[in-house]
Amino acid sequence: MGQLKTFTELKRNLKKDFSGLLPMRVAVLGDSATQFLTQALCGSGFDSGLALEIWEAEFNQVERQVFDDSSELYAFGPEVVIVFQSSHKLLAKYNKSVKIQTTLAETELALIDDMYHAMTAKLKAKVIFYNYPEIDDAVFGNYANKLASSFLFQLRKLNYDLMNLASQHADLHVCDLSSVQNLYGRKNMFPASVYVSTEMVISIDVLPAVAERTVALLHAMQGGIKKCLILDLDNTLWGGVIGDDGLENIQVGSLGIGKAFTELQYWLKKLKERGIILAVCSKNTESIAKEAFENHPDMILRLDDIGVFIANWKNKADNIRQVQSILNIGFDSMVFLDDNPFERNIVKENIPGITVPELPEDPADFLEYLYSLNLFETVSLSEEDQKRTEQYQVEKKRNLLQKTFVDEDAFLQNLHMISKVEGFTKFNTPRVAQLSQRSNQFNLRTIRYSEDDIKNLSGSKDVYPFTFTLEDKFGDNGLVCVVILKKENDETLFIDTWFMSCRVLKRGMEQFVCNTIAAFAQKNAFDCIKGEFILTAKNELVKDHYTNLGFENENGYWLLKASKYLPKKTFISERV
Repeated sequence: MGQLKTFTELKRNLKKDFSGLLPMRVAVLGDSATQFLTQALCGSGFDSGLALEIWEAEFNQVERQVFDDSSELYAFGPEVVIVFQSSHKLLAKYNKSVKIQTTLAETELALIDDMYHAMTAKLKAKVIFYNYPEIDDAVFGNYANKLASSFLFQLRKLNYDLMNLASQHADLHVCDLSSVQNLYGRKNMFPASVYVSTEMVISIDVLPAVAERTVALLHAMQGGIKKCLILDLDNTLWGGVIGDDGLENIQVGSLGIGKAFTELQYWLKKLKERGIILAVCSKNTESIAKEAFENHPDMILRLDDIGVFIANWKNKADNIRQVQSILNIGFDSMVFLDDNPFERNIVKENIPGITVPELPEDPADFLEYLYSLNLFETVSLSEEDQKRTEQYQVEKKRNLLQKTFVDEDAFLQNLHMISKVEGFTKFNTPRVAQLSQRSNQFNLRTIRYSEDDIKNLSGSKDVYPFTFTLEDKFGDNGLVCVVILKKENDETLFIDTWFMSCRVLKRGMEQFVCNTIAAFAQKNAFDCIKGEFILTAKNELVKDHYTNLGFENENGYWLLKASKYLPKKTFISERV
């Protein structure tokens, strides 16, 4: 990842072959001109592996499309609706009526809330609202910050209230145009001379940044998130070369350029605490590299913040492959930071899919540059995210134990694994939704469910949900697998959904789950369990899943006779 593409470059993408990319139906509703925005979205989508099919509403028809049940919006049936209500139209409302000047934010928020509920009542869709870049009309100067009737006060209040509203609805997301304006400046973002004749409120130069922010949200909704940040050490995490300069002479702390590295480490620490796995990949002697984490008084990051630590003199691309094999995640979920252009090039050329930012030459610029890239977009956050580094550190202990066993069964038995099996609850619903959005490799049909979807499924008498946790003597992996069965007829259960965290592969969880759903079928007089595998670009890992469990292929579906099923061998016990 380097320089942001221009609008012209994004338009060139529109002539490329979109076949093989992940399709996504998106509606764009705007109260200002959006035709160039939709082009930028499609072009940016191509770079993110998304084939966006965009329906664009006519100019300034937002409310008609939303509140008319027979509108083109509902006929199109999008997966995501993007709503762009501009600050300029908001200012026009403010200017036209003195009566609403102290209630503008409240009135507009109520409208947004009504629109969200109207759309989600008729569509199985997620909704993205752009927030409002600031316009300071300079009527009151700084006093506007104290005066509730000023436009600036109402605008800022609306943005704050919109964040609060989004926090209450899992399928309502805010795309932060205000931050884009902060980054590029209002003079660059708002084309005043163009606006008066075209109603365009975002300049051609800044449209790619808006599109990239938006597509990052769309990509995250499809499970395209970054999970791991791999770090070089010398002149990346601290100034200097620890092997040559010594521990006491590396630059980190509150003085000089060391301050830049300290602030970078604080940012990395926050990423780790929200669930991004930090890994080290350094050309160094391991004991010397670790010494900084163990003994330097100004280091913010410590060894227990690092999920995987690899320091040796081998090729970095090979070491990153080792990190990938330990974490069992895709390279497209990984980011590699290194100050050395040569090392960055080697990694980019040898590991397709990995993100390698082109760090500036001056470490003082590292952090602001990384902020601008918005690398770690997400649409959810759970308590389990915050335990992820600890979980992978525990996984290393399991791997070390496994090497002491010649017999695989003996190793699995020694783990003393236990699973809690239950349906959807108010406690596990956020994690179920998150796993649904993020699971790509072990996901048999890749159907995405939001929290609201899961709540609706829970209320259906013909839907039978199962969640599975897994813990062993080393620790608790949390909720790792979800299966949703649907009654197809009196004899058949259809496996609508089966996804699982790849962290627990080869532990016997697949067999344990199959035993569980077969027992459920037998108990409830269902003789047939019917599965389906839908191939995607990422789930080839499980193409033989049903075959391995004894299902038989019939007309493209996989069938299992529950009455003839014999439980598979597994060393997982169910928690009673």
